[in-house]
Order: sequence, then structure tokens, then C-alpha cells
Amino acid sequence: MQAPPITRRDLERRHAALADLRRYLDGQEHEFNERRRHVQAFAERYLSRLGPLYKELGSLDAQLHRTTQDLIALLRERGLLLAQTPHEAPRSTLPQAREPSAGHQARFEGLPPPAPLPPVPIGADIAQWAPPTLKMLYRRAAMRIHPDRAGPDERLRAAREQQMMKLNAAYAAGERWRIEAMLLAAGEPAAQVTGGNAEALRNWLAHCEQLVQARLRLVNDARAALATQAMHKLWQSVSQAEARGLDPLQLKATELGRQIDERRKELYISQRLKPESSLTRAFLHRQGVIAPAQVQGGVAAQASS
Repeated sequence: MQAPPITRRDLERRHAALADLRRYLDGQEHEFNERRRHVQAFAERYLSRLGPLYKELGSLDAQLHRTTQDLIALLRERGLLLAQTPHEAPRSTLPQAREPSAGHQARFEGLPPPAPLPPVPIGADIAQWAPPTLKMLYRRAAMRIHPDRAGPDERLRAAREQQMMKLNAAYAAGERWRIEAMLLAAGEPAAQVTGGNAEALRNWLAHCEQLVQARLRLVNDARAALATQAMHKLWQSVSQAEARGLDPLQLKATELGRQIDERRKELYISQRLKPESSLTRAFLHRQGVIAPAQVQGGVAAQASS
């Protein structure tokens, strides 16, 4: 069964759809790049404002951890603890969600350059994308072989009448090939009869559609990956708060400053405690690194008081 002819209307519609798809892709890429730029700028502002505070708090926590572990070791050596104290990690460090790792930073990278679309096939001029319709062919053939255009030559007129009858019969039967043969015999240019490189143009359109759709999937994946990142969510939350006139970063900086002051006081105390003192065990109990039941003998009551 012969495949239906490629019509100019189909190709023009498909070409317009490709143009719309490319415009949509451009919009999606622009939206992703703008969002990525905003998130990057926020990450820099966030780390510049809060990063040093988190770093200082983490350093104080590490020092406090070492000091408390040293005190626990002395208590254990002197038989003041009934059981080994469980391992205690540093209390606070900069959360990974707010200090992006190398993998997290990679999420902020831009899109790779798109693959260029292949050039339009030679001979696929818009005026010759597809063969003319059967009706257009019929009209062209009729204008060329109509008997009224034979002039005074009766023999030519009679011959044209016979051709016109054949043309009408071919048109009624939908025999395009017969009408094309008449036009070509009459001197009609082949490109105007059979069309330009319509098959090549259709293949070009299909290939371009595949490339654009693949690029669109890549952009959508990048958009989805960016939206799941903690820094992106934090940017959205902070941006919404700032739009209401709030300053959540300053509030967080104030809270971190308060925690830093507390850690400094705790570190100052821990560095001056003596293992024999009940204050030492009470301090360790408040820190959550020993339980009252671990303290030897009557010291438990003093540690919990």
C-alpha cells in the first residue's frame, strides 16, 4: 500500500510545532538559570553571614567535647564511675544542609551546552517543502492544455480536447501520477510538480524534535534536582520571610551568638573543674554525658542535686 503523500500543510504545522517547542525550551532554561543564580547568590550570602558563627560554635563544641572526655577519663581512672561512658560525639557542627558539600555544590552547576540542530536539508526551501495538492495540479494542467488556449489551430484544439478528457478522468479517479506526467510533458518544472526534498525535510524535523525533547528532559531533571536541594528550600523559606519584612538570617545570627556565649562559659567552667569535686560530676551530668547511676557510692546523690 502506497504511503500517503507528504503535504505542505503537515510539514508547516510540524515546523510551527517545533518552533513552539524550542521557545518553550528556551523559557524553561531561562527559568532554571535564573533560579540557580538566585540560589547561588543566597548560598554565598548565607555562608558569608552565618558560616563564621557556625564554625566558631563547632570549634567550641569540639573543645568542650575534648574537655569533658578528659574529665570522664580522670573519673574512670579514680574509680568514680561504675560503667564506661558511651561515646559522645561533638554536640554541634555546621549542618550539612546549610554548608553544601562538594556534591551539593555540583547541583548548582549550569546546564551543559545544547547540541546544535542539524542544518536544513538542501533543496528544502519553504516554497517547495511538499508537492502541491491534486487540485492544484489539476488546475495547472488545465491551464496548460485547455482547448481554448489552442488558438486557431483546429488540429491542436482537437488534441487538447482529448488531453482535457484524460485530465478530467485522471482527476476524477485520483490518479495523481497521470496528472504529474501531463504537466512534466507540458514543460512544468519538476520541483513544482513533485515538490522539493519533502522526505528529507520530514526526517530533519523528526531529528530536531528528538534533540529538543531530549534537551527539555535534561532541563526538567535539573530543575527537579535543584528544587530538592536543602539550600534551595532554605532560599525559598528565607525569601518568603524577607518579603514579609522579616530578617531570619539576623535572627539566626543572634541565636548562634547566644549559643556561642553559652559554649564559652561551659568551656571556661570545664577547664577549671577538679575531678574530685562533686561540681565536676554535676557538670558532666548536665552535659548529658554521664547518668547519676554511673557515679560511685554516695556521690550519685551529690551529682544529681
